[in-house]
Amino acid sequence: YPLIPLRSTSSMQGFSELARERSKTVTSFYNQSAIDTSAEKASVRLTLATLLYSGKSPDGHHVLSSARYLHKELPVRIAHRIKGFRSLPFIIGCNPTILQVHELYIRAYHMLVDFPQIKDQEDEARFCKMVQQLLDDHKDVVTMLAQGFRECRRHIQDEMIIRNFLDTTLCSRLGIRMLATHHLAHHEENPEFVGIISRRLSPKKVIEKWVDFARRLCEHQYGNSPRVRINGHVAARFPFIPLPLDYILPELLKNAMRATMESHLETPYNVPDVIVTIANNDIDFVIRISDRGGGIPHSIIDKVMDYHFSTAEESAQDPRMSNLFDNITNSGNHSSPMHG
Repeated sequence: YPLIPLRSTSSMQGFSELARERSKTVTSFYNQSAIDTSAEKASVRLTLATLLYSGKSPDGHHVLSSARYLHKELPVRIAHRIKGFRSLPFIIGCNPTILQVHELYIRAYHMLVDFPQIKDQEDEARFCKMVQQLLDDHKDVVTMLAQGFRECRRHIQDEMIIRNFLDTTLCSRLGIRMLATHHLAHHEENPEFVGIISRRLSPKKVIEKWVDFARRLCEHQYGNSPRVRINGHVAARFPFIPLPLDYILPELLKNAMRATMESHLETPYNVPDVIVTIANNDIDFVIRISDRGGGIPHSIIDKVMDYHFSTAEESAQDPRMSNLFDNITNSGNHSSPMHG
């Protein structure tokens, strides 16, 4: 009789264990009813006024209230993001780097829902420690997403799907990190702030800080930089969260300075000023950045909001002066405001 090759018992067991592990992995990503339930809930939005006027209570009750809100709210917001990962096209969602981010969100969800009810200051202290750990674990998420989408870019059939996913994910990430950082900041003694809210924010001072940052990058790349003039309601002060401005202003100022320098290459030491105008009333405020950098050509106007698009030539351009998505993928530039 012919010999029939048979698997050894040990190899059969190994194969079965591998199959079970794969099944467990797939289940952990897609078959979790708790995440599905949380994803169906609406997030509870807090206004700036609510955060500000919750203030500080002498007995620390405001800290416990904030922790309990986060304990209930963060799993819902994270579940929404997990649902977003599940909705990605299959071949993109299977990218190892994107899967790694997906797994980070799943892990964060379970850490939060498994944390016991917050009853006292001791529970809140342990909760703070966990929240800080999650912030640290997720500090490279934007870089990882950029890397993952770059790796599978050739498989992207519909750019709008990816843009919508990234718009929602990055906006949600900013909101989650703001809430978490706001809570942790309650433990810091700073009379000028309530959590991360500046009681009397000066737009002019924030602008000046990022003008100095962008100017140094521009001078490093081009040997000079445009002068920046700030006008309008320069004395305005009001309660506001500086963090969104810290995300946006450096990118806009870098764009304005780069465009100005590159459109005046023949006279690099005689370039027009960049004008920043502050307009403020009782309801809202506007910061307008005006430059004479040549504007946006009509041929690329439809592409300027794409994450991977930049007019900066990589061969001649300092990556720190490039567009936001390229900037955050430059692992050497940890000073970038989008790192963490």
